[in-house]
Amino acid sequence: MLSVHLPDGSVRKYDHDVRPIDIAAEIGPGLAKATLAGEVDGQVVGFDRILPRQGDVKFRLLTKKDPEALAVMRHSCAHVMARAVMRLFDGVGLAFGPTTGNGFYYDFDLERPITEDDFPAIEKEMADIVRQDEAFERIEEPREKAIAICRDLHQPLKVEHIEDGLADQGVLSFYRQGEFIDLCRGPHVPSPKAIGAFKLLSVAGAYWKGDASRKQLQRLYGTAWFSKQDLDEYLTRLEEAKRRDHRVLGKNLDLFTIDPMVGSGLILWLPRGATIRTELESYIREELVKRGYDPVYTPNIGRVELYETSGHYPYYSDSQFSPIEIAADERYLLKPMNCPHHIMIYKSRPRSYRDLPVRLAEFGTVYRYEQSGELNGMTRVRGFTQDDAHLFCTEEQVADEFRGCIEMTLEVLHSLGLDDFRVRLGFRDPTSDKYVGEPESWDRAEASLREVCESMNLPDLSVEPGEAAFYGPKADFVVKDCLEREWQLGTVQLDYNLPSAERFGLEYIGPDNRPHTPVMIHRAPLGSFERFVGVLIEHFAGAFPLWLAPEQVRVACVSEKFAEYGRQVEKRLADAGLRVTGDYRAEKIGAKIRDARLLLVPYIFVVGGREQDEGTVAVRDRIEGELGAMPLEAAVARLSQEAAERAVRQIAQ
Repeated sequence: MLSVHLPDGSVRKYDHDVRPIDIAAEIGPGLAKATLAGEVDGQVVGFDRILPRQGDVKFRLLTKKDPEALAVMRHSCAHVMARAVMRLFDGVGLAFGPTTGNGFYYDFDLERPITEDDFPAIEKEMADIVRQDEAFERIEEPREKAIAICRDLHQPLKVEHIEDGLADQGVLSFYRQGEFIDLCRGPHVPSPKAIGAFKLLSVAGAYWKGDASRKQLQRLYGTAWFSKQDLDEYLTRLEEAKRRDHRVLGKNLDLFTIDPMVGSGLILWLPRGATIRTELESYIREELVKRGYDPVYTPNIGRVELYETSGHYPYYSDSQFSPIEIAADERYLLKPMNCPHHIMIYKSRPRSYRDLPVRLAEFGTVYRYEQSGELNGMTRVRGFTQDDAHLFCTEEQVADEFRGCIEMTLEVLHSLGLDDFRVRLGFRDPTSDKYVGEPESWDRAEASLREVCESMNLPDLSVEPGEAAFYGPKADFVVKDCLEREWQLGTVQLDYNLPSAERFGLEYIGPDNRPHTPVMIHRAPLGSFERFVGVLIEHFAGAFPLWLAPEQVRVACVSEKFAEYGRQVEKRLADAGLRVTGDYRAEKIGAKIRDARLLLVPYIFVVGGREQDEGTVAVRDRIEGELGAMPLEAAVARLSQEAAERAVRQIAQ
């Protein structure tokens, strides 16, 4: 007997096979017509999927009102797109077609390149398929028959995936729509009529299963929404995102560069960008001093044995640079994480419970070997610097120390106007073997983390099994920028494993005069400076708040006759600790103002004859426009106060 618990608290019981669409039909024909999929114990399933035959399940029906249904519809749209491509091109090999955050893609193996010129024809064919409204039909077949079907369809990539990637699956599923059949686990919407509006976005290269040594495929990206209005709003946001692209703004504003002679994914901070980073570092240092951290420095390489002990090598060997061979018995690795080095600093001398907590902080540079296709300006790099810290404390101190780390992260985010965020607790997946340590330690760590976070009333707190670090659970801060895009930035992680006897064997002498194992906390409020600044560039569209702006004020002289007074104004601003540049060129004042605006300088002080005679400046605020003449000292005080308060005033976009 199956008991189905519905969101309204009612329970329906079944002693026969039942599908989501059957339950919807029982409730009412209108709901059956609107149902696109179901959710069983938190897992989305197809409208036609048979529910468990016995037990108790939490169940709800998904319609266009539910965000989960949007992903199901987009996956179906990916199939429609693949079907259209196969109609228009010969010899199309199918790879995978998953959903993404705002759309979907499908990887194709075909000789003739797809270009943007092909998009109208593909979209027209997709529209015809949607209009025909042929249902998505799920088919399940035994393993050998599934392989035979893929061979008959001349789909060698699917055959390989069944033989290798799905080697443990005895029964496999396909979805058929008209003449199109694809190996797919689903789920799908009942028919294409659920696809409201779609558009192809781009095409790029991709390797089969992400392996650069394998066949190169063509990845066709698209998006789909339940209404034309939703699609249009998304496309508008997409255009705004292009305008804010940190790679373009970074070049236009002279913030950073990447040079192939240095290497892909390695950031060269230009002076203006380095100023932003320096201000962030100074701010973090102030917070560290307030909160009792000790600064440390560690090298950029370490012996492979260090990372073998920590578990970073070989657990993450695929994402690390190859070891450097010094001698037959001596190998070094570019530092993938700072924590093993901080552990060795803790271990460098005996510790007493009176010494704890020990809080070690470093702006530590680490290296990851990201695939070239995954690199993206500052937000996905191969070398980056973390505002990293590791705390070593007693079991009794865990709650207060973890809370302090979260409070610091909240303080940093609020100081930058990043107030729209959620907190995601990453716990281990008990069925996975990628985690180190005993289950009891994990249970204790997860319980401590959950208790602290719930006591702080953190926004949109959620738990995601399988998202923990390999050594412990964590709290990630997922921030929304002004375009509603989510970025995982700050993180705080609780670790009972690396200090353990099985790993580094860390100890402190307790009040009982016996050795005990400390608990370790990893935390980074910003995450990495590269990624964080890349996100800030896009969030502010390059128009940084005054305290972060690389150039805070530009002094612009109406003519060269007033250059001497302009330099006096410039010096007064510099003496007040403000970052100022003077423009004394033989150019018209309009050109000088335009140039300063192009660099998004927060304030422009215009000086001419009247200002010189009266000891004033004509103030132009990037946000409020012309403020008129102000006494120089009043203008300096205004800017000094705004910078000191780290005020965040958003420019109208």
